[in-house]
Amino acid sequence: MSGLSTPTFCRRLLQRQLVLALRRPAGVANPLLFFLMVVALFPLGLGPDPARLASFAPGILWIIALLSSLLTSDTVFRSDFDDGSLEQLLLSPQPLYFSVLAYVVAHWLVTGVLLAIASPVFGLMLGLPGAALPTLFASLLLGSAVLSLVGGIGAALTVGLKRGGVLISLLILPLYIPVLIFGSAAVRAAAEGFPVGPHLAILGAMLCLSIALAPFAIAAGLRISIDA
Repeated sequence: MSGLSTPTFCRRLLQRQLVLALRRPAGVANPLLFFLMVVALFPLGLGPDPARLASFAPGILWIIALLSSLLTSDTVFRSDFDDGSLEQLLLSPQPLYFSVLAYVVAHWLVTGVLLAIASPVFGLMLGLPGAALPTLFASLLLGSAVLSLVGGIGAALTVGLKRGGVLISLLILPLYIPVLIFGSAAVRAAAEGFPVGPHLAILGAMLCLSIALAPFAIAAGLRISIDA
């Protein structure tokens, strides 16, 4: 594949990651099932009052989405590291920036996009106003992409460790906090009838910054892990 152009190489790499993910349906379904179970448990803990549930819904939904992304971050490079494909990727003449971006996009498509699509249903379960559902979808679509990019950094740094899941949480959870703050604030503003544009714009700016910088950090992390 060394003779392929960079766009063709990355497209095939993305297709490969998606095919591998679809061959493991449990890995795709686990974040959705986790989302559903936690959403179903919150009314039991907070009580059945619809107004109370609706007031907590933005934060609840975003926290669950963050944890769902965190649960799957460890798997971004794990299988390719185990079978040696990751080392071959580092030796490829293709730019590593675009290669790791293909990995992250695949992770986002099978986790963040699916969670964003399912989120309006979970929002209705918690009594979130219908007017806030489009904002919930848009904020999760933008924010989950940032979570995947940042999570990829932690996955790259810990891919050589047998038990890297807990370490990923310690490394990247502080970087998730700004996304959580502005994502939940956007949904809360929509539910209360306030403008949501500034919050979504900040999420968009975070995404642009992450696309520009995170792949370089991921590439450096993979080189460190492979050489260690």
